[in-house]
Amino acid sequence: MAAAAAALVPLRVCNQEIVWFDLEIKAAVQDIRDCPGPLSALTELNAAVKEKFQQLRGRLQELEQMAKEQDKESEKQAWLQEVENHKKQMLSNQAAWRKANLACKIAIDNSEKDQLLQGRDTLRQRKTTKESLAESASNITESLMGISRMMSQQVQRSEETVQTLANSSRTILEANEEFKSMSGTIQLGRKLITKYNRRELTDKLLIFLALALFLATVLYILKKRLFPFL
Repeated sequence: MAAAAAALVPLRVCNQEIVWFDLEIKAAVQDIRDCPGPLSALTELNAAVKEKFQQLRGRLQELEQMAKEQDKESEKQAWLQEVENHKKQMLSNQAAWRKANLACKIAIDNSEKDQLLQGRDTLRQRKTTKESLAESASNITESLMGISRMMSQQVQRSEETVQTLANSSRTILEANEEFKSMSGTIQLGRKLITKYNRRELTDKLLIFLALALFLATVLYILKKRLFPFL
């Protein structure tokens, strides 16, 4: 009894997964029905639904295979009937999917038409649609050309700015070289002034010594003449 119950566990798990995929598909179909656009969004939703259907088919095949492998005929028939019910439900979901796609595409087309026709007479808009598109393309081309010219001017200004910076850099370097040269000249002048100050001090010292020697000589002569006895 326990072994039979355990054998049914994989079928029940697979059946639950099928029910879950069925609910997900229904929710996705409803999303498609409510999709306001654009077509790229509808394409993404359809891709998700398609993947869910593929997963559902795989689970149905597994459930059908496991049902056929049941020993008891009653259980086998019951599970095969369950598979048929799921297949019918899948077909119903596929039909709902197609209807939802059709309704969504019609709604997107109508929305796009309403946007094109808004504020204008329907017949006049039909006649001028191509002209409007051509004018829009021309305006876009002119806008792109204007942007291109602006970018070209900006690049030219950038080049001029770079050139100005380069010239400024050269001027700064030249000023720096002149400053270095002036600094060397100042250093040389400072050394010459220092040397001159030292020379002046030496001259003053020599003059002072010569004067002292002269005075000493005069005093000596006066002493010999005035006080010969000393």
